[in-house]
Amino acid sequence: MLRSFFAKDEGQGLVEYALILVLIAIVVIGVLTLLGNQVSTIFSTIHSTMS
Repeated sequence: MLRSFFAKDEGQGLVEYALILVLIAIVVIGVLTLLGNQVSTIFSTIHSTMS
C-alpha cells in the first residue's frame, strides 16, 4: 500500500508544466529588462515624430 502511494505520478505532469512556465517567465522578464530602455526610446521617438 505504501509503495503504491509513492509510485503514483499523477501530479508529475502538473509540476513539469509549472516548471516550464516559471522558466518562460524568467526568460521573458530577463528580455524585457534588457530591452526595456530601447523599446521606451523607440516609443518616445514615435511619439515625438507624430506630435
